[in-house]
Amino acid sequence: MFTITAFAILVALGIALARAFAGPTVFDRILAVNSVGTKTVLLIAVLGFLTDRPEFLDIAIVYALINFIGVVAVLKYVKYGDVAHPGEDGSAG
Repeated sequence: MFTITAFAILVALGIALARAFAGPTVFDRILAVNSVGTKTVLLIAVLGFLTDRPEFLDIAIVYALINFIGVVAVLKYVKYGDVAHPGEDGSAG
């Protein structure tokens, strides 16, 4: 069952990568890359279950956090041209 799930995630990953290359705007591409990161987290977790290695779940959680922070940083850079741009309240970050 997990093998079929891993294959389905790989197919969805390929579709998301195709969307990342074909996206008409930068925001479509960023959304597709975020989707690829989410599917990678799912794939790592499923592979952990397939190989009976529960520590893969910890790796998947760390990867999810890195993916989230990276996407937020890229979006802030695209919007403002600088990652250290002050926010709404005037504080930097």
